[in-house]
Amino acid sequence: MTIHDERPGDETLISEIQYAAFKGHPMHAPGAEPTEHLIVERLRMASALSLSLLAEINGQGVGHIAISPVALSESGRGWYILGPVGILPEHQLKGIGSALVGAALQGMREKGAKGVVLVGDPGYYSRFGFNSFPGLKHHGVPDKYVLALPFAEEPPQGAIIAHEAFGPAARE
Repeated sequence: MTIHDERPGDETLISEIQYAAFKGHPMHAPGAEPTEHLIVERLRMASALSLSLLAEINGQGVGHIAISPVALSESGRGWYILGPVGILPEHQLKGIGSALVGAALQGMREKGAKGVVLVGDPGYYSRFGFNSFPGLKHHGVPDKYVLALPFAEEPPQGAIIAHEAFGPAARE
Protein backbone atom coordinates (compact mmCIF):
# COMPACT_ATOMS: atom_id res chain seq x y z
CA MET A 1 0.00 0.00 0.00
CA THR A 2 1.15 3.52 -0.76
CA ILE A 3 -0.23 6.79 0.58
CA HIS A 4 0.28 10.05 -1.27
CA ASP A 5 -1.05 13.58 -1.41
CA GLU A 6 -4.03 14.08 -3.67
CA ARG A 7 -2.87 14.84 -7.22
CA PRO A 8 -4.63 16.64 -10.07
CA GLY A 9 -6.93 14.08 -11.65
CA ASP A 10 -7.64 12.21 -8.37
CA GLU A 11 -10.81 14.18 -7.64
CA THR A 12 -13.34 11.82 -9.24
CA LEU A 13 -11.71 8.73 -7.73
CA ILE A 14 -11.73 10.34 -4.27
CA SER A 15 -15.43 11.19 -4.60
CA GLU A 16 -16.18 7.63 -5.68
CA ILE A 17 -14.26 6.21 -2.71
CA GLN A 18 -16.00 8.48 -0.20
CA TYR A 19 -19.45 7.77 -1.69
CA ALA A 20 -18.94 3.99 -1.73
CA ALA A 21 -17.47 3.99 1.79
CA PHE A 22 -20.55 5.64 3.28
CA LYS A 23 -23.32 4.18 1.08
CA GLY A 24 -25.63 2.33 3.45
CA HIS A 25 -23.51 3.25 6.49
CA PRO A 26 -25.47 2.82 9.76
CA MET A 27 -24.86 6.46 10.75
CA HIS A 28 -27.08 7.56 7.85
CA ALA A 29 -30.86 7.21 7.92
CA PRO A 30 -32.07 4.13 6.01
CA GLY A 31 -32.15 4.94 2.31
CA ALA A 32 -30.33 8.26 2.77
CA GLU A 33 -27.59 9.08 0.32
CA PRO A 34 -24.10 9.72 1.72
CA THR A 35 -22.79 13.29 1.76
CA GLU A 36 -19.16 12.77 2.70
CA HIS A 37 -18.01 12.99 -0.92
CA LEU A 38 -19.78 16.34 -1.21
CA ILE A 39 -17.98 17.63 1.87
CA VAL A 40 -14.60 16.81 0.29
CA GLU A 41 -15.65 18.36 -3.04
CA ARG A 42 -16.79 21.58 -1.33
CA LEU A 43 -13.65 21.80 0.78
CA ARG A 44 -11.54 21.38 -2.36
CA MET A 45 -13.52 24.04 -4.27
CA ALA A 46 -13.02 26.45 -1.36
CA SER A 47 -9.27 25.67 -1.17
CA ALA A 48 -9.92 24.48 2.39
CA LEU A 49 -8.29 21.05 2.20
CA SER A 50 -5.21 21.31 4.39
CA LEU A 51 -4.38 17.67 3.73
CA SER A 52 -5.95 15.20 1.30
CA LEU A 53 -4.34 11.76 1.19
CA LEU A 54 -5.12 8.86 -1.12
CA ALA A 55 -4.26 5.24 -0.27
CA GLU A 56 -3.54 2.90 -3.16
CA ILE A 57 -2.96 -0.82 -3.47
CA ASN A 58 -1.30 -1.93 -6.69
CA GLY A 59 -2.10 1.47 -8.20
CA GLN A 60 -5.81 1.28 -7.35
CA GLY A 61 -7.29 3.94 -5.06
CA VAL A 62 -8.84 2.27 -2.02
CA GLY A 63 -9.04 4.96 0.68
CA HIS A 64 -9.02 8.68 1.31
CA ILE A 65 -8.72 11.06 4.27
CA ALA A 66 -9.29 14.80 4.44
CA ILE A 67 -8.19 17.37 6.99
CA SER A 68 -9.37 20.99 7.01
CA PRO A 69 -8.95 23.98 9.32
CA VAL A 70 -11.36 24.74 12.15
CA ALA A 71 -11.57 27.39 14.80
CA LEU A 72 -12.30 26.60 18.42
CA SER A 73 -14.38 29.32 20.04
CA GLU A 74 -12.00 29.53 23.03
CA SER A 75 -8.72 28.10 21.69
CA GLY A 76 -8.70 30.01 18.40
CA ARG A 77 -7.06 28.94 15.18
CA GLY A 78 -4.31 26.44 14.43
CA TRP A 79 -6.62 23.46 14.93
CA TYR A 80 -7.81 21.09 12.20
CA ILE A 81 -10.63 18.59 11.79
CA LEU A 82 -10.02 15.08 10.55
CA GLY A 83 -12.64 13.73 8.21
CA PRO A 84 -14.13 12.32 6.32
CA VAL A 85 -12.13 9.10 6.16
CA GLY A 86 -13.44 6.67 3.56
CA ILE A 87 -12.27 3.19 2.62
CA LEU A 88 -13.85 1.13 -0.16
CA PRO A 89 -16.07 -1.49 1.50
CA GLU A 90 -14.10 -4.45 0.14
CA HIS A 91 -10.91 -3.01 1.68
CA GLN A 92 -12.26 -2.10 5.12
CA LEU A 93 -10.87 -3.72 8.27
CA LYS A 94 -7.45 -4.22 6.67
CA GLY A 95 -5.55 -1.37 8.37
CA ILE A 96 -5.92 1.15 5.56
CA GLY A 97 -7.90 3.60 7.67
CA SER A 98 -5.36 3.36 10.48
CA ALA A 99 -2.51 3.99 8.04
CA LEU A 100 -4.30 7.03 6.60
CA VAL A 101 -5.02 8.46 10.05
CA GLY A 102 -1.39 7.95 11.11
CA ALA A 103 -0.07 9.60 7.93
CA ALA A 104 -2.51 12.50 8.27
CA LEU A 105 -1.58 13.14 11.91
CA GLN A 106 2.12 13.08 11.04
CA GLY A 107 1.48 15.52 8.19
CA MET A 108 -0.35 17.93 10.49
CA ARG A 109 2.42 17.76 13.10
CA GLU A 110 4.90 18.66 10.37
CA LYS A 111 2.70 21.61 9.36
CA GLY A 112 2.85 22.94 12.93
CA ALA A 113 -0.81 22.40 13.82
CA LYS A 114 -1.89 22.93 17.44
CA GLY A 115 -3.84 19.69 17.15
CA VAL A 116 -6.62 17.80 15.43
CA VAL A 117 -10.28 17.38 16.40
CA LEU A 118 -12.89 14.98 15.07
CA VAL A 119 -16.31 13.52 15.65
CA GLY A 120 -16.00 9.76 15.90
CA ASP A 121 -15.89 6.54 17.84
CA PRO A 122 -13.68 6.91 20.92
CA GLY A 123 -13.06 3.16 20.89
CA TYR A 124 -11.38 3.47 17.49
CA TYR A 125 -9.67 6.86 17.70
CA SER A 126 -8.24 6.48 21.22
CA ARG A 127 -5.51 4.23 19.74
CA PHE A 128 -4.12 7.34 18.03
CA GLY A 129 -4.21 9.41 21.23
CA PHE A 130 -7.59 11.11 20.74
CA ASN A 131 -9.62 11.84 23.87
CA SER A 132 -12.66 13.84 24.85
CA PHE A 133 -11.93 17.07 26.72
CA PRO A 134 -14.20 18.96 29.11
CA GLY A 135 -15.34 22.11 27.38
CA LEU A 136 -14.80 20.84 23.82
CA LYS A 137 -18.15 20.85 22.01
CA HIS A 138 -19.65 20.25 18.58
CA HIS A 139 -23.25 21.32 18.05
CA GLY A 140 -25.66 18.40 18.24
CA VAL A 141 -23.02 15.78 19.01
CA PRO A 142 -22.77 13.98 22.38
CA ASP A 143 -19.55 15.03 24.14
CA LYS A 144 -18.10 11.50 24.22
CA TYR A 145 -17.85 11.53 20.40
CA VAL A 146 -16.14 14.94 20.22
CA LEU A 147 -12.45 14.07 20.36
CA ALA A 148 -9.16 15.89 20.10
CA LEU A 149 -5.47 15.19 19.89
CA PRO A 150 -3.46 18.24 21.00
CA PHE A 151 0.11 18.37 19.69
CA ALA A 152 1.14 20.81 22.44
CA GLU A 153 0.21 21.09 26.10
CA GLU A 154 -2.70 23.46 25.48
CA PRO A 155 -5.97 21.48 25.78
CA PRO A 156 -8.68 22.34 23.24
CA GLN A 157 -11.53 24.47 24.53
CA GLY A 158 -14.82 25.71 23.10
CA ALA A 159 -17.12 24.95 20.23
CA ILE A 160 -15.71 23.50 17.01
CA ILE A 161 -16.40 25.88 14.14
CA ALA A 162 -15.84 23.86 10.97
CA HIS A 163 -15.95 25.02 7.34
CA GLU A 164 -19.41 25.53 5.90
CA ALA A 165 -18.80 22.48 3.67
CA PHE A 166 -19.77 20.40 6.70
CA GLY A 167 -23.08 22.25 7.05
CA PRO A 168 -26.56 21.69 5.66
CA ALA A 169 -25.51 22.47 2.07
CA ALA A 170 -23.48 19.26 2.07
CA ARG A 171 -26.69 17.30 2.59
CA GLU A 172 -28.54 18.79 -0.37
